[in-house]
Amino acid sequence: MGMTMTQKILAAAAGCSRVSAGELIEAKLDLVLGNDITAPVAIREMGRLRSDRVFDPERIALVMDHFIPNKDIRSADNCKCVREFAAAHHIKHYYDVGEMGIEHALIPEKGLAVAGDVIIGADSHTCTYGALGAFSTGVGSTDMAAGMASGKAWFKVPSAMKFHLTGKPSKWVSGKDVILSIIGMIGVDGALYKSMEFTGDGVAFLSMDDRMTIANMAVEAGAKNGIFPVDAQTIAYMEEHSKRPFRVFEADADAAYDAEYTIDLSKLKSVVAFPHLPENVHPVDEVGLVPVDQVVIGSCTNGRISDLRTAAAVMKGRSVAKHLRCIVIPATQQIYLQALDEGLIRTFIEAGAVVSTPTCGPCLGGYMGVLAAGERCVSTTNRNFVGRMGHVDSEVYLAGPAVAAASAVAGKICGPDSL
Repeated sequence: MGMTMTQKILAAAAGCSRVSAGELIEAKLDLVLGNDITAPVAIREMGRLRSDRVFDPERIALVMDHFIPNKDIRSADNCKCVREFAAAHHIKHYYDVGEMGIEHALIPEKGLAVAGDVIIGADSHTCTYGALGAFSTGVGSTDMAAGMASGKAWFKVPSAMKFHLTGKPSKWVSGKDVILSIIGMIGVDGALYKSMEFTGDGVAFLSMDDRMTIANMAVEAGAKNGIFPVDAQTIAYMEEHSKRPFRVFEADADAAYDAEYTIDLSKLKSVVAFPHLPENVHPVDEVGLVPVDQVVIGSCTNGRISDLRTAAAVMKGRSVAKHLRCIVIPATQQIYLQALDEGLIRTFIEAGAVVSTPTCGPCLGGYMGVLAAGERCVSTTNRNFVGRMGHVDSEVYLAGPAVAAASAVAGKICGPDSL
């Protein structure tokens, strides 16, 4: 029996000729990632491990993104802790105010993740880098501490599910609609501790931004990781952003999969995930009148330049509904500058939206858009659990940038074709 793409990457990192699902392995790490919430815990754990040095200061990335600029004294203390640790250990890839971004957009942009890598991060959406053909997954802060100290991590090799994508998506259908549709089909535990492997001719019609969105939300189906094949588009992206060598792994023809699905992208519609689970998915053209109070366009899922272009195309020449707050958050400083150069920021501001510095902020109910009791928000973020963006009696509706922008204009949930 052959190996899946993920299994081949893990086998190479573990120094094994082959691995199989369920096997416990110790693998070498190419990158260990932490942020301003999780890294302080890992730093304290390193102290308990009595480790006074990191395994490689160039293979650790610390990104201050959740509460940056600091929202309160506690977040300031957390960032100070990480800042001092980074200085003491000469961490090369430390990103703070002025040069930071939302970590899962920043890491690929900086070229720190490439095909064939094994990456752990103390953030569940570390699975984003599977879009580049890497094995990347979220871990707890204790595992992050061990990874920073040793450069290794233990894994149970996951089994896999194959999603064969075919066809070309229609105009307003994005990677967010693809992954929400899949989660709606298999459920939030449908891929529990499995690798979600995306293949097929339809992959060529998905931009790298779309693929990152899909891989980012693999964890919302319970997956250990999501992963895409390395094609010409992937290689072009890596060559533009990174100087690191990469390794291309392909699944064997006889690799075993727990389940296989074929999805015709040309038949997908723009969708919305209703509260309070990402699996509660409905086509936007079948949604009745649902008035909303706030729209958020951004996050590690949908704050990239193509997302902002799509939202701006919908909002151009239109105005945000009077009763509604629209918050736009470019995911990195570079994306912010590009949006400025392309006139997208002007479009948002003229429409009545506010544009923020890069931050996770409202996605986790942290700041910059916390919801009050009874309020509804259409958001391009990745989770809509109870109380996710504020009060436990608020509601979050997940959507792609086109639907979010259209909803901001209409003041109710709708698609761009309904404006």
